[in-house]
Amino acid sequence: MSDRTVFYGVLALAASALAGPALAAETYYTDQGHTEVIFGWNHAGVSLQHGEFTVSEGVLTIDPDDVESAKLEVTIQAASVATGVEALDKHLKSSDFLNVEAHPEITFVSTAVKRTGDMTAEVTGDLTLHGVTKPATLEVTLIHRGAHPVAQFIDYYKGNWLGFRATTEIDHQAFGVGSFSTGPISIEINTEMKDRP
Repeated sequence: MSDRTVFYGVLALAASALAGPALAAETYYTDQGHTEVIFGWNHAGVSLQHGEFTVSEGVLTIDPDDVESAKLEVTIQAASVATGVEALDKHLKSSDFLNVEAHPEITFVSTAVKRTGDMTAEVTGDLTLHGVTKPATLEVTLIHRGAHPVAQFIDYYKGNWLGFRATTEIDHQAFGVGSFSTGPISIEINTEMKDRP
């Protein structure tokens, strides 16, 4: 065996080792039509109320064999807030709360993933809301992985899909939102993610 053959063999192995992890990682994108970002709050101890951000997008890069190396980035359009009450929506968009003109986007960028079970994980990241960035942790449950059951009827659903539910609570006052309201805000995200944009 020549030195040249050995050299090219070593190069091939090195290239394979470098390419392996990159090929193992999969990238998924939220499907807007099947994504909900729901938030809830206690209204003065009288009732529990809910709203939704109707425009959001997320990108998840994940290696199924190394879940804790996953990366998640989410962007929510603050002006898409909707409660079903026009006057309340207008108030939430104002400087009393979200101030959407000054802070049009809410973002979450993961910094760590901890697997807690076969189908669950804690995803910690930096949440930026109202121009303030603080850590937040999502409790995530995997609902589905693989082919979409509807793909046999509609081509749009062909490919690989993930389904997730994630929940957390935040102190909205810590972000400077609604200084005259109290209590935590619960957040629930339900999403289907596909392997192509």
